[in-house]
Amino acid sequence: MSAMDKARHKVEEAVGKAKEKLGSATGDRRTEVEGKTEQTKGNLKQAGENAKDAFGKDG
Repeated sequence: MSAMDKARHKVEEAVGKAKEKLGSATGDRRTEVEGKTEQTKGNLKQAGENAKDAFGKDG
């Protein structure tokens, strides 16, 4: 996995976490759910890239 991909996925996860907390704090359920969704997407992308790395595939 390239360092750029790793960073991009981590940023996506962090933005999602921030959005979730903001939505929770303001009572905005939609923003909270969007944040959780972004976190999940970032985590899944990281898992996919890690699986590629484990099997030695370049993508």
